[in-house]
Amino acid sequence: MSRVNVQPALLRWAGERSGRSALDLQKRFPKLEAWEQGSTLPTLKQLEAYARATRTPIGYLFLQEPPIEALPVTDFRTVGDADVNRPSPDLLDMLYLCQQRQDWYREEARTAGEPPLEFVGSLDTSEDTIAAAARLRDTLGFDIEQQRKAPTWDQALRRFIRQADASGVLVMVSGVVGNNTHRALDPQEFRGFALADPFAPLVFINGKDAKAAQIFTLAHEIAHLWLGESGVSNPQAELTSDHSSERWCNRVAAELLAPANVLREEFTADTPLTKEANRLARRFKVSVPVVLRRIKDVVGLSDDAYWHAYGEATKQAKEHQRGSGGNPYRNVGARCGTRFTRALVASVLEGGASYTESMRLLAIKNPAMLGTLAQKLGVGV
Repeated sequence: MSRVNVQPALLRWAGERSGRSALDLQKRFPKLEAWEQGSTLPTLKQLEAYARATRTPIGYLFLQEPPIEALPVTDFRTVGDADVNRPSPDLLDMLYLCQQRQDWYREEARTAGEPPLEFVGSLDTSEDTIAAAARLRDTLGFDIEQQRKAPTWDQALRRFIRQADASGVLVMVSGVVGNNTHRALDPQEFRGFALADPFAPLVFINGKDAKAAQIFTLAHEIAHLWLGESGVSNPQAELTSDHSSERWCNRVAAELLAPANVLREEFTADTPLTKEANRLARRFKVSVPVVLRRIKDVVGLSDDAYWHAYGEATKQAKEHQRGSGGNPYRNVGARCGTRFTRALVASVLEGGASYTESMRLLAIKNPAMLGTLAQKLGVGV
């Protein structure tokens, strides 16, 4: 039985990188401690199993020392003095997959002779945030009255996604990597990212986050597209980021979703703050923390009153608002975005994209799903 001479440091690095506990890995691989000490070596089959368990590309385990994995785009996730851990395999793999989808769509758009989208990179952080939000609202056709009429945050989010999609933005929402339900994305690590491109601007939203948070993240990441910036974010309107562009995008997103002039008109000062914040959150279809921050910035609220109300809001957060990720096969259009999915399926039917490439990009295993998607999206019928 052949054994593999793997560096113990790589085994330890892979285990730490995976986020799985040492005890969990030890239970699954009883000889792991001996491998890490170098007293015995794993077989190739055992090493392959360990690579799968730790979500590590098998090639990495044949290196002489652990590689330094950095995000291929800007990391905007630092807040104050808080440290941001190295990116998880889930975040990296989701980001790489979306980059591959963007690459495909970019070439498709160029081949079709589509013009570049003028809004990508059309602003900078010196732009007044109220004016910037107005430009986003005009391009997207975003109507706060329509948001008010939406009976739920979920329906408001769907409407917002459709508007962004119609404007040319590839919007992808998923709570798992690809279609793997065993690889759930953690909103505590990241809430979304933007990949700016004049032909294929892309926004990814972590579907495991609460719906209200997803709405704010979508607005925030769209603002990054207007700056022409690509990066991973963990946007929170109530906190202050180290990055000037993050602060700008937070303010633009807040103004887009809950305009200052409307908030001033609708805010009732003689109503208990918690009750009023909940009412306005329902009205604008945002989270209570976002509303509290808007009240503080627009109407005026002391730091003590703000942080007390913020603490109460976080304690009362309802777990059922958190996204579930849905059925990974049934929701291909949401996971990959309607605009991207429609273009890819149409290309398959026209003899352009191959079945193999399309199934990989859509993260599906059954070729029959392409026909189902074609019918659902009205492509080629």
